[in-house]
Amino acid sequence: MSTTYLFDIDGTLLSSGRAGQKAMEEALRVELGVENLDYEIPTAGRTDRAIITDLFRWHDVELTETRFQQFRDCYFSLLPNHLQAGGGMVLPGVTELLAKITAESNEFTGLMTGNFQTSGWLKVRHFALDHHFSFGVFGDVHVDRDDLARLAWSELIAKRPELEPNHIWVIGDTPADVQCARAIGARVLAVATGRYSREELEATNPDATVDDFQRTDDVLDILLHG
Repeated sequence: MSTTYLFDIDGTLLSSGRAGQKAMEEALRVELGVENLDYEIPTAGRTDRAIITDLFRWHDVELTETRFQQFRDCYFSLLPNHLQAGGGMVLPGVTELLAKITAESNEFTGLMTGNFQTSGWLKVRHFALDHHFSFGVFGDVHVDRDDLARLAWSELIAKRPELEPNHIWVIGDTPADVQCARAIGARVLAVATGRYSREELEATNPDATVDDFQRTDDVLDILLHG
């Protein structure tokens, strides 16, 4: 049975140079008139829906669906400029790893990210990684990252009823990636290219942990043979 790979984006595949954060902060000014951007909201491993919900709450703005959509669309319009401004990069070994995984087909390689669908594809497209992925699940609706994994599972088995959880690898850089993989019984490879150290990631008991993807053949061996 073919293995399915679900990759996180930020901190796993690429660093956007804080483009997402900068675009959200500009959207706060443009859409909500917020000038004081001194806030403390966790972002790593969370969905954009959760982050924006907290941003509205922090700045004491009522979160209606209309206002949420307006803010989100403003964010989408601003993000490309922040990506173009530079400072981002594809993380070490990512291009080589994806090229080998998808050498024959990208049918079983997807994204599982807290990014909105539009912003997630904008990011991987900007860094010329999008062709490696044939599908994705995104943080448009769910606040809980575990629910994102459950959504992925339901969509995968709808297409491949014979699929078993241990034939899915979740690849991410945060404890939330490990936790959501466990929520569906998937295996998980943690990579220490985000804000969490290898030691912090190993404390969450992933199936495997790597510093980065530069030793491509070793990482590929983990993903192919466990």
